[in-house]
Amino acid sequence: MSRFFVALLPPQDIQDYANQIKQYFADRYASSNALKSPPHITLQPPFEWENTSLPLLEASLEEFASRQQPVFITLRGFDAFAPRVIYINVVRSQELLTLQADLMIYIESNLGVVDKVSKTRPFAPHITVAFRDLKKQNFKAAWTEFQKRELDFEFSADKLTLLLHDSKRWNIKREFDFFSGNN
Repeated sequence: MSRFFVALLPPQDIQDYANQIKQYFADRYASSNALKSPPHITLQPPFEWENTSLPLLEASLEEFASRQQPVFITLRGFDAFAPRVIYINVVRSQELLTLQADLMIYIESNLGVVDKVSKTRPFAPHITVAFRDLKKQNFKAAWTEFQKRELDFEFSADKLTLLLHDSKRWNIKREFDFFSGNN
């Protein structure tokens, strides 16, 4: 069994910016856990999957992605889930909310993967820059610094990314292109 999750990854320049922020949190606020994955917007939270069934998982994600249109994403400012998480705010759009809901339904009905937490909590798209190991006193100081900090990026997400945990960090396992009209 391995642990996977499905996400949207921003373009490399935005990933580089987000990684600089993550490194700043590691250096300044002793919070480095966010560095253990590439900057991403989680669509399907982590789940266990049998390694021998990886081809089925990949084929299902490829099928789902091939029917999706690219989704326009806006990143604006920072927000928090007090008292431990600070993140880059992803503006909630109907297209993004629909993509995430459709993916969860598809994965549940086609692969039997159910995320019980997501069924009780609304989808809150975000790109985490500090979490879990951010101590409460450091959260307070960091949030004072980041709550008014400006950030504005826009991009078109045109693929799903499957990430695999290697027992230390999350790595890109495979990407699945959305339908572009040229397929």
